[in-house]
Amino acid sequence: MPDDIEAVAEQVFAALADPTRRAILAALAARGPATATDLAVDLPITRQAIAKHLALLAEAGLVTAEPGERRRVRYRLRSAPMQMAQQFLAALARDWDSALGALTDHLDRGTSGRPARQAAATPARESENAMADQGGDDAG
Repeated sequence: MPDDIEAVAEQVFAALADPTRRAILAALAARGPATATDLAVDLPITRQAIAKHLALLAEAGLVTAEPGERRRVRYRLRSAPMQMAQQFLAALARDWDSALGALTDHLDRGTSGRPARQAAATPARESENAMADQGGDDAG
């Protein structure tokens, strides 16, 4: 798993893009560590398909494989990559908030002597104005 927060976030988002992988993560969160066979009981796909999804989740660092009894591998959630993805999103949100705040300040300063913002004409109002311009009155 890469150390770069953006690279980790990219892997997490790619892993979370698939609904089956999200279901696997939800099942592990609800029940704790489980094998692919355990997960196949509750999910509508084969154990082999679950194993492939678990391998992708492990590659993204979201689960770890732990050897168990009788050569069975149990998978356990890891929260660190998810926390890094959350940090990435929080930083992105701060950047957006800052840029949008600067734009709002600029727009508010540029409208001295006028109302801060004018409401846009609605399509209904535009059609009323067009009818009035044509002298249109349907009573007739």
